[in-house]
Amino acid sequence: MKIVFLGCTKFSEELLNCLIEDKFNISAIFTIPQEFTVRDSEKVVNSNFIDLSSIAKKNSIPLYYVDEKNKLSSFEEVIKEINPDIILVLGWYYIVPKVIREIPKYGACGIHASLLPRYAGWAPLVWAIINGEKKTGVTFFKFDESVDGGDIITQESFEIKIEDTIKEVYENATRISSQILIKTLPNIENIEFIKQDKSKLEIWDKRSPKDGEIDFSKSSKEIYDFIRAQSSPYPGAYFLTKDGKKIIVEKVKIGTL
Repeated sequence: MKIVFLGCTKFSEELLNCLIEDKFNISAIFTIPQEFTVRDSEKVVNSNFIDLSSIAKKNSIPLYYVDEKNKLSSFEEVIKEINPDIILVLGWYYIVPKVIREIPKYGACGIHASLLPRYAGWAPLVWAIINGEKKTGVTFFKFDESVDGGDIITQESFEIKIEDTIKEVYENATRISSQILIKTLPNIENIEFIKQDKSKLEIWDKRSPKDGEIDFSKSSKEIYDFIRAQSSPYPGAYFLTKDGKKIIVEKVKIGTL
Protein backbone atom coordinates (compact mmCIF):
# COMPACT_ATOMS: atom_id res chain seq x y z
CA MET A 1 0.00 0.00 0.00
CA LYS A 2 1.41 3.37 -1.08
CA ILE A 3 0.51 6.26 1.24
CA VAL A 4 0.67 10.02 0.74
CA PHE A 5 0.79 11.63 4.19
CA LEU A 6 -0.56 15.10 5.05
CA GLY A 7 0.34 16.57 8.44
CA CYS A 8 1.98 19.41 10.37
CA THR A 9 1.38 18.81 14.11
CA LYS A 10 2.73 16.77 17.01
CA PHE A 11 -0.17 14.39 16.32
CA SER A 12 1.09 14.06 12.73
CA GLU A 13 4.65 13.35 13.85
CA GLU A 14 3.70 10.56 16.25
CA LEU A 15 1.38 8.84 13.78
CA LEU A 16 3.87 9.18 10.93
CA ASN A 17 6.59 7.58 13.04
CA CYS A 18 4.19 4.81 14.02
CA LEU A 19 3.41 4.05 10.37
CA ILE A 20 7.08 4.07 9.39
CA GLU A 21 7.97 1.75 12.29
CA ASP A 22 5.27 -0.66 11.14
CA LYS A 23 6.77 -0.69 7.64
CA PHE A 24 3.97 1.14 5.82
CA ASN A 25 5.12 2.66 2.52
CA ILE A 26 5.04 6.44 2.92
CA SER A 27 5.62 7.68 -0.63
CA ALA A 28 5.46 11.42 0.08
CA ILE A 29 4.83 13.88 2.91
CA PHE A 30 2.95 17.16 2.48
CA THR A 31 3.16 19.69 5.29
CA ILE A 32 2.23 23.30 6.18
CA PRO A 33 4.53 26.00 7.62
CA GLN A 34 3.96 27.04 11.23
CA GLU A 35 2.50 30.37 10.13
CA PHE A 36 -0.02 30.17 7.30
CA THR A 37 -3.15 31.89 6.02
CA VAL A 38 -6.77 30.81 5.65
CA ARG A 39 -10.07 32.57 4.90
CA ASP A 40 -9.02 35.46 2.72
CA SER A 41 -5.47 35.85 4.05
CA GLU A 42 -6.33 35.48 7.75
CA LYS A 43 -3.07 34.54 9.48
CA VAL A 44 -2.94 31.44 11.67
CA VAL A 45 -0.06 30.34 13.93
CA ASN A 46 0.02 26.60 14.58
CA SER A 47 0.87 26.35 18.31
CA ASN A 48 1.20 22.57 17.98
CA PHE A 49 3.51 22.71 14.95
CA ILE A 50 6.09 20.04 14.21
CA ASP A 51 8.71 20.25 11.47
CA LEU A 52 8.49 16.94 9.61
CA SER A 53 11.56 17.60 7.44
CA SER A 54 13.91 15.59 9.67
CA ILE A 55 11.67 12.50 9.43
CA ALA A 56 11.44 12.93 5.66
CA LYS A 57 15.21 13.27 5.34
CA LYS A 58 15.99 10.34 7.67
CA ASN A 59 13.67 8.02 5.71
CA SER A 60 14.37 9.44 2.22
CA ILE A 61 10.75 10.49 1.74
CA PRO A 62 9.97 13.43 -0.61
CA LEU A 63 8.60 16.45 1.32
CA TYR A 64 6.37 19.20 -0.11
CA TYR A 65 5.15 22.44 1.49
CA VAL A 66 1.57 23.63 1.07
CA ASP A 67 0.36 27.19 1.65
CA GLU A 68 -1.99 29.75 0.08
CA LYS A 69 0.42 30.31 -2.82
CA ASN A 70 1.17 26.60 -3.31
CA LYS A 71 -2.19 24.96 -2.71
CA LEU A 72 -2.56 21.22 -2.49
CA SER A 73 -4.37 21.20 -5.85
CA SER A 74 -1.21 22.52 -7.51
CA PHE A 75 0.46 19.18 -6.68
CA GLU A 76 -2.09 17.17 -8.65
CA GLU A 77 0.42 15.86 -11.17
CA VAL A 78 2.96 15.04 -8.45
CA ILE A 79 0.40 12.94 -6.57
CA LYS A 80 -0.84 11.29 -9.78
CA GLU A 81 2.74 10.29 -10.54
CA ILE A 82 3.04 8.71 -7.08
CA ASN A 83 -0.29 6.88 -7.69
CA PRO A 84 -1.02 6.30 -3.98
CA ASP A 85 -3.58 3.82 -2.69
CA ILE A 86 -4.67 6.28 0.00
CA ILE A 87 -4.01 9.81 1.23
CA LEU A 88 -3.83 10.00 5.02
CA VAL A 89 -4.77 13.37 6.48
CA LEU A 90 -3.52 13.48 10.08
CA GLY A 91 -3.15 16.92 11.66
CA TRP A 92 -4.02 19.20 8.75
CA TYR A 93 -5.67 22.62 8.27
CA TYR A 94 -6.57 23.04 4.61
CA ILE A 95 -9.45 21.56 2.63
CA VAL A 96 -8.40 18.53 0.54
CA PRO A 97 -9.96 19.35 -2.85
CA LYS A 98 -11.95 16.85 -4.86
CA VAL A 99 -9.34 16.72 -7.63
CA ILE A 100 -6.85 15.39 -5.05
CA ARG A 101 -9.29 13.15 -3.13
CA GLU A 102 -10.18 11.31 -6.32
CA ILE A 103 -6.62 10.26 -7.18
CA PRO A 104 -6.13 7.36 -4.70
CA LYS A 105 -8.08 4.11 -4.86
CA TYR A 106 -9.36 4.61 -1.30
CA GLY A 107 -9.57 8.39 -1.40
CA ALA A 108 -8.38 10.76 1.31
CA CYS A 109 -9.01 9.53 4.85
CA GLY A 110 -8.18 11.09 8.17
CA ILE A 111 -8.60 10.95 11.91
CA HIS A 112 -10.57 13.62 13.70
CA ALA A 113 -10.19 13.82 17.47
CA SER A 114 -13.87 13.62 18.36
CA LEU A 115 -16.84 11.31 18.07
CA LEU A 116 -18.21 12.75 14.85
CA PRO A 117 -20.63 14.33 14.12
CA ARG A 118 -19.90 16.00 17.48
CA TYR A 119 -17.09 18.55 17.66
CA ALA A 120 -16.35 18.77 13.96
CA GLY A 121 -14.09 21.60 12.83
CA TRP A 122 -11.25 23.16 14.80
CA ALA A 123 -9.68 22.24 18.17
CA PRO A 124 -12.09 19.41 19.08
CA LEU A 125 -10.22 18.25 22.19
CA VAL A 126 -9.86 21.76 23.57
CA TRP A 127 -13.54 22.51 23.04
CA ALA A 128 -14.57 19.19 24.59
CA ILE A 129 -12.62 19.92 27.79
CA ILE A 130 -13.81 23.53 27.96
CA ASN A 131 -17.38 22.24 27.75
CA GLY A 132 -16.80 19.77 30.59
CA GLU A 133 -17.26 16.61 28.52
CA LYS A 134 -16.59 13.37 30.36
CA LYS A 135 -16.01 11.38 27.17
CA THR A 136 -14.59 11.98 23.74
CA GLY A 137 -12.88 9.82 21.12
CA VAL A 138 -11.40 9.63 17.65
CA THR A 139 -13.03 9.00 14.29
CA PHE A 140 -11.31 7.54 11.22
CA PHE A 141 -13.33 8.73 8.22
CA LYS A 142 -13.24 9.38 4.49
CA PHE A 143 -13.05 12.99 3.35
CA ASP A 144 -15.69 14.57 1.16
CA GLU A 145 -16.70 18.15 0.35
CA SER A 146 -17.98 18.84 3.86
CA VAL A 147 -16.15 19.78 7.08
CA ASP A 148 -15.50 16.41 8.78
CA GLY A 149 -18.79 15.03 7.45
CA GLY A 150 -17.52 12.13 5.33
CA ASP A 151 -18.32 8.44 5.73
CA ILE A 152 -17.04 6.89 8.95
CA ILE A 153 -14.61 3.96 8.84
CA THR A 154 -14.41 3.40 12.59
CA GLN A 155 -14.71 5.25 15.91
CA GLU A 156 -13.38 4.64 19.40
CA SER A 157 -14.22 6.55 22.57
CA PHE A 158 -12.26 7.19 25.76
CA GLU A 159 -12.88 8.85 29.11
CA ILE A 160 -11.85 12.39 29.99
CA LYS A 161 -10.97 12.21 33.67
CA ILE A 162 -11.58 15.24 35.85
CA GLU A 163 -7.84 15.60 36.52
CA ASP A 164 -6.84 15.30 32.84
CA THR A 165 -5.34 18.32 31.11
CA ILE A 166 -5.15 18.74 27.33
CA LYS A 167 -1.79 16.93 27.45
CA GLU A 168 -3.29 13.67 28.78
CA VAL A 169 -6.33 13.86 26.52
CA TYR A 170 -4.14 14.55 23.48
CA GLU A 171 -1.90 11.60 24.34
CA ASN A 172 -4.90 9.28 24.67
CA ALA A 173 -6.26 10.43 21.33
CA THR A 174 -2.88 9.87 19.67
CA ARG A 175 -2.43 6.41 21.20
CA ILE A 176 -5.87 5.22 20.10
CA SER A 177 -5.42 6.77 16.65
CA SER A 178 -2.20 4.83 16.08
CA GLN A 179 -3.94 1.60 17.10
CA ILE A 180 -6.80 2.30 14.68
CA LEU A 181 -4.44 2.96 11.78
CA ILE A 182 -2.33 -0.15 12.33
CA LYS A 183 -5.42 -2.32 12.64
CA THR A 184 -7.54 -0.78 9.88
CA LEU A 185 -5.23 0.11 7.00
CA PRO A 186 -4.26 -3.48 6.04
CA ASN A 187 -7.98 -4.35 5.82
CA ILE A 188 -9.38 -1.14 4.35
CA GLU A 189 -10.68 -2.84 1.20
CA ASN A 190 -13.14 -4.76 3.40
CA ILE A 191 -14.40 -1.76 5.35
CA GLU A 192 -18.12 -0.97 5.34
CA PHE A 193 -18.38 2.81 5.47
CA ILE A 194 -21.02 4.39 7.70
CA LYS A 195 -22.68 7.54 6.37
CA GLN A 196 -22.86 10.53 8.69
CA ASP A 197 -26.02 12.55 9.18
CA LYS A 198 -24.62 15.91 8.08
CA SER A 199 -27.56 17.73 9.67
CA LYS A 200 -26.10 16.74 13.05
CA LEU A 201 -22.57 18.06 12.41
CA GLU A 202 -21.36 20.43 15.14
CA ILE A 203 -18.76 22.64 13.48
CA TRP A 204 -16.62 24.48 16.04
CA ASP A 205 -14.46 27.46 15.18
CA LYS A 206 -10.70 27.80 15.47
CA ARG A 207 -9.06 29.19 18.62
CA SER A 208 -6.17 31.59 19.01
CA PRO A 209 -4.10 32.64 22.06
CA LYS A 210 -6.32 35.70 22.61
CA ASP A 211 -9.28 33.37 23.22
CA GLY A 212 -7.57 32.13 26.39
CA GLU A 213 -8.55 35.03 28.65
CA ILE A 214 -10.29 33.76 31.79
CA ASP A 215 -13.78 35.01 32.55
CA PHE A 216 -13.97 35.12 36.34
CA SER A 217 -17.75 35.50 36.24
CA LYS A 218 -17.92 31.80 35.33
CA SER A 219 -18.34 29.04 37.90
CA SER A 220 -15.27 27.46 39.53
CA LYS A 221 -15.81 24.26 37.49
CA GLU A 222 -16.07 26.20 34.22
CA ILE A 223 -12.85 28.11 35.01
CA TYR A 224 -11.10 24.86 35.98
CA ASP A 225 -12.10 23.23 32.68
CA PHE A 226 -11.11 26.33 30.72
CA ILE A 227 -7.61 26.33 32.23
CA ARG A 228 -6.89 22.60 31.87
CA ALA A 229 -8.08 22.69 28.24
CA GLN A 230 -5.40 25.19 27.26
CA SER A 231 -2.40 24.26 29.41
CA SER A 232 0.94 23.03 28.03
CA PRO A 233 1.67 22.35 25.17
CA TYR A 234 -0.87 25.05 24.25
CA PRO A 235 -0.34 28.78 24.98
CA GLY A 236 -2.37 28.66 28.21
CA ALA A 237 -5.33 30.43 29.81
CA TYR A 238 -4.53 33.85 31.26
CA PHE A 239 -5.75 36.98 32.97
CA LEU A 240 -4.58 40.57 32.86
CA THR A 241 -3.51 42.52 35.93
CA LYS A 242 -4.64 46.11 36.51
CA ASP A 243 -1.42 47.35 34.92
CA GLY A 244 -1.96 45.15 31.87
CA LYS A 245 0.49 42.37 32.70
CA LYS A 246 -0.48 39.00 31.27
CA ILE A 247 -0.46 36.16 33.81
CA ILE A 248 -0.68 32.63 32.38
CA VAL A 249 -2.35 30.05 34.62
CA GLU A 250 -1.05 26.54 33.97
CA LYS A 251 -2.80 24.58 36.71
CA VAL A 252 -5.52 25.08 39.34
CA LYS A 253 -7.52 23.07 41.87
CA ILE A 254 -11.14 23.42 42.85
CA GLY A 255 -11.24 24.10 46.58
CA THR A 256 -13.97 24.24 49.17
CA LEU A 257 -14.76 27.04 51.60
